[in-house]
Amino acid sequence: MDLKRINTILNNDEKFDIYYDDRAVWVQGLNENEQTAKVGFVDNFEEKDVFIKDLYERNL
Repeated sequence: MDLKRINTILNNDEKFDIYYDDRAVWVQGLNENEQTAKVGFVDNFEEKDVFIKDLYERNL
């Protein structure tokens, strides 16, 4: 995923299925300078800073 796509998703009211390492996540925030996103995992309370390029959508 790239910065343009993640911003489109965050500024849209539709639901998007976003994944990191085969786990569903929701994006909590972005650090555009470092190209990272803070994500929360849907299956537990874990949070992690990950590179935006490592996020993906399964339906594409």
